[in-house]
Amino acid sequence: MSLSVRIIPFLLLSSEGLVKTVAFKNRKYVGDPINCVRIFNTKEVDELIILDIDATAEKREPYFDIIADIVSEAFMPVGYGGGVSKIQDFDRLFNIGIDKVVVNTLFYENPKLITEAINKFGGQSIVLSLDVKKDIFGRQRLVSHCGWKIQKLKLEHALAMADEMGFGEVVLNAIHRDGTMSGYDLELVASVNGRLNMPVVALGGAAGPDDFARAMNLGVSGVGAGSAFVFQGPKRAVLISYPSREEIVNLLGD
Repeated sequence: MSLSVRIIPFLLLSSEGLVKTVAFKNRKYVGDPINCVRIFNTKEVDELIILDIDATAEKREPYFDIIADIVSEAFMPVGYGGGVSKIQDFDRLFNIGIDKVVVNTLFYENPKLITEAINKFGGQSIVLSLDVKKDIFGRQRLVSHCGWKIQKLKLEHALAMADEMGFGEVVLNAIHRDGTMSGYDLELVASVNGRLNMPVVALGGAAGPDDFARAMNLGVSGVGAGSAFVFQGPKRAVLISYPSREEIVNLLGD
């Protein structure tokens, strides 16, 4: 049984290990990336995204050796984001075997480089991650640099730029829901999906299949999560999991 909507684990790489955050804070170690990938292999995961959350802040290049090891173990397509700052980084990642490069901070600081990469490698291989944070007044703010830098660019303008630049996909990350397992920001997802000429992936807040199904019913092309795939129970014990196709199909049919 197959689904057209992808269900994507987003794994956060920090100091050569995997962590999970809540609202981009309170990091908790969840395991070795190679071991996690091997488990996801057995669960027939659709796609995997690895985000190095320290590379940009530390002003360093990606851990290419670690990324190469992850790709060599993965049976599914792998995307990567973090620390990409020059065209050679894109080139090296694709040569390693990365299927998609995810950009965030670079979108605000060097859009010309992204356009160069899209022209060279094709838009289908470049993904824009838009981190959206609601302030205390409920206003949507775009942020970068792992959530600490507020961008002046409005969400609607960023979406228009993304369309014009030719990105292959947009990840809409509600970071006020990150790690909370309280459900996607469906109002945000609904306001964006359908306005773009590219696929949209919902991210931030999913607790499991029920939340995946709610976002799928809004027409997204993919649903992403972190905590839903690595934590179990109220004490957030580390346990790698992934829903069966039958489970999601049954939810969508309800």
